[in-house]
Amino acid sequence: MTSYKHLFARALAAAPGRLHFAAHSHHLWPDASYDGHREAWDDSARLADRKWERIFGDVIPQAQARVAAELELSDPSTIAFAPNTHELLVRIFSARAGDGPLDVLTSDGEFHSFRRQSARWAEDGSVRLRVIPCEPFATFTERFLAAMRERAPDIAFLSHVMFKSGLRFDGATELASYARPGGTWVVLDLYHSFMAMPCNFSAVADRVFLLGGGYKYAMAGEGAGFLHAPPGFGPRPQNTGWFADFGAIEAKQGEVAYSPDGGRFLGATFDATGLYRFNAVQVMLAGEGLDTKKISAHCAALRERLVGMIEAGEAGALRDAEVLRPNASGYQARFISLRHPHATAWKAALFERDVITDARDDVLRIGIGLYHDEEDVDALCARIKAALTP
Repeated sequence: MTSYKHLFARALAAAPGRLHFAAHSHHLWPDASYDGHREAWDDSARLADRKWERIFGDVIPQAQARVAAELELSDPSTIAFAPNTHELLVRIFSARAGDGPLDVLTSDGEFHSFRRQSARWAEDGSVRLRVIPCEPFATFTERFLAAMRERAPDIAFLSHVMFKSGLRFDGATELASYARPGGTWVVLDLYHSFMAMPCNFSAVADRVFLLGGGYKYAMAGEGAGFLHAPPGFGPRPQNTGWFADFGAIEAKQGEVAYSPDGGRFLGATFDATGLYRFNAVQVMLAGEGLDTKKISAHCAALRERLVGMIEAGEAGALRDAEVLRPNASGYQARFISLRHPHATAWKAALFERDVITDARDDVLRIGIGLYHDEEDVDALCARIKAALTP
């Protein structure tokens, strides 16, 4: 197996004893991101206020083109950026808000950002939630689509890949068929599929909002949340900032105008360093001949090796956990989920041994990244066995 550790020399050298298996949560940064980070600082020092000309004229268009290419979208101008996806989802809902509560169809597997916000909106009557359970996994896609057929909501919001279990939703084409600018809106959260597995949304790009970011599998860190906004949906978000009409900054102020493309969902002043890092990492990957398909294959082989070792007892007490297998076929999540009552205690015990994983309720998650190789998986199992075996 090819090792790509040389691309992550700085991060690996910074904590040489650490086994970082939380690539699904905070991916270690490749060396290229350091160069991008420094470029952002240098531009700020060299250009001062004029840095925004470079950011809007070069940095953002590069990032838009790369996100669009990854998702196979035909028009990069539909992409807007923000410091995080929470800011963007709030802006989407502000654009759809009406006189009464919004009917929202979602799942019980959404990340805390949306789960918490939607629960708070439900408390004050802004939304009415219909929540479809993820389990049983085998029927989730069909059950969600059946709920759409029964009553099309104002907004359908769900993850393409669920953050806790790795469950993949496979009904995007039918889901998109219900979307209309004046009717149902569909929002897919791609945080655990963007650059974790090949994604082609070309067939639904004219009807579906797509959310994602650079924090995890894109290896760019914080500050690079993105939104693909389909044309005609939400032309005037209520939650808005001055960047949503950046071109009119020097014009006489009157009507609250909006950019006609994805820029209508922009907010206000933000730190663009994350986009510099994102672009630099993308250049590095291209130079190495690495795309998402190749990275997925690298990680899938390690994932299979790890699961096999766990089930053979080579990772000690983890053998007693249920390995969740939510998807019968196709691309799998870049992490494994192990269900056991001791998940959080295991995570804490491993942390003490400088093994970085994470836990959600009764599920321990172990993530595989490009910086891992077979030796890392073997070392991980040995250290887990030592840490968790009574």
